[in-house]
Amino acid sequence: MADRNKLILDTKELTEDFFSDTRLLGIMASVKGYQFCWHLNNSIGVNFCNNNLEIQLTKKKRNYFFTVYEYAESTRFLSHYLYNNQRDGEYLLPEFKHLDFLWLMKGDEVSDDSLQETILTIKTINSVQLVVELTNEKIKNKEHLVF
Repeated sequence: MADRNKLILDTKELTEDFFSDTRLLGIMASVKGYQFCWHLNNSIGVNFCNNNLEIQLTKKKRNYFFTVYEYAESTRFLSHYLYNNQRDGEYLLPEFKHLDFLWLMKGDEVSDDSLQETILTIKTINSVQLVVELTNEKIKNKEHLVF
């Protein structure tokens, strides 16, 4: 009888709403998160900061905390979030184990030309091996990126 009174949180609509105005890049780079942010800040002119934003996942009865760096553009309603995809052998998005970072752009529209320019600039950083756009259809665990 107690089971009837349980409320189940349906996160599907929340997740879809979160991703309604986003672009997402997957990046393979052989550096730590803070080092990668430094490279991005100096080569692109952004200002990624660690504002103690983390995604917590519980797997195998253990908590994993994935750091999220953020940057908000001052002239637009566009926020950028750089997620670490790996922590102690676990992955924020396990379907993309080969990617070290995920760059989410949320808010204002990001044009295809602007996105391509960002990709090309990221590729000029020495430690970067791969930059790809990830479409919503390819992401199985989207809810892991929602904060």
